[in-house]
Amino acid sequence: MSLKNLLPGRLGFGTAPLGNMFRAIPDEEARATVEAAWDQGIRYYDTAPFYGAGLAEERLGQVISAKPRDAYVLSTKVGRVILDEPETDVPDFGEKGGLFEHGNPNKIVHEWTAEATERSIEGSLKRLGVDRLDIVWVHDIAQDFHGDAWIQKFEEARTGAFRVLSRLRDEGVIKAWGLGVNKTEPIELTLALDEPRPDGFLLAGRYTLLDHEHALQRLLPMAQEQNVDMVVGGPYSSGILAGGSHFEYQQAPPEIIERVGRLKALADQHGISIKAAALQFSLVHPVTAAVIPGATRPSRIAEDISALNENIPAAFWHDLRAAGLVSPAAPLPDGA
Repeated sequence: MSLKNLLPGRLGFGTAPLGNMFRAIPDEEARATVEAAWDQGIRYYDTAPFYGAGLAEERLGQVISAKPRDAYVLSTKVGRVILDEPETDVPDFGEKGGLFEHGNPNKIVHEWTAEATERSIEGSLKRLGVDRLDIVWVHDIAQDFHGDAWIQKFEEARTGAFRVLSRLRDEGVIKAWGLGVNKTEPIELTLALDEPRPDGFLLAGRYTLLDHEHALQRLLPMAQEQNVDMVVGGPYSSGILAGGSHFEYQQAPPEIIERVGRLKALADQHGISIKAAALQFSLVHPVTAAVIPGATRPSRIAEDISALNENIPAAFWHDLRAAGLVSPAAPLPDGA
């Protein structure tokens, strides 16, 4: 199914922060944030077992499980199975290591086999308190994109998770499936397969104002040609484009801070917010079905909605292009 036909609006809610990403969030604050998203009309929610070892799913489920199930679209991910036993070693999550140190203490197993995929879905349904999922993403099969290890992971996912999810879609158990990653290569490889065929993909951090060149080279032309839709995760580049200090899950390096400063100066010159520029840039590509910024405070939901609706003059986009702050291949609003 086309994601554009499935998703109820262009702004969704990414729940990674609810897993205590970067900081410990009080339960009442997390709940209030989800309630604010619902009250202000957001009806697409994305989550994953990895986010706080199930914590984000639990917190999201506490709210949406009480809502009419047909009134919203829900996606989660497979590839990390949450065990009932506590983690006793230091887990290896690559560049995402330490992100959820304040999450649940449960052990997480990386596995993309058919059996693990079914177990993961079962666990997610229980934590979310719902009877079905709409979209399932195959999570982070190329988190550390080097050597031959990622090819082995991809093959495990292709013969395991991909086939299970294709079957569940064909049986009507889920409505769509795809990859949820922050690398373009595994999506390109998947789109090159004859089968199984994904319905779309969630690309985190790779189509933002700060990082979009690589996606424009191969992935997005392939997706456009095949009519495969994209959900943009992390449109604020881990927070640096929304007033935060993180980029790529770490403290932003000086060169990124300098580039953000140039973007902000241009936004200030035109009297707009950099959040609005970031959000609307990610949305304008014809492959994009929705963006899913994360939030941990109710006020952030209103900010995102305001950014989505903010009027940005065409002159800003022209100046952005002229300043070399955006790829010449990137589509911009108003044909800039």
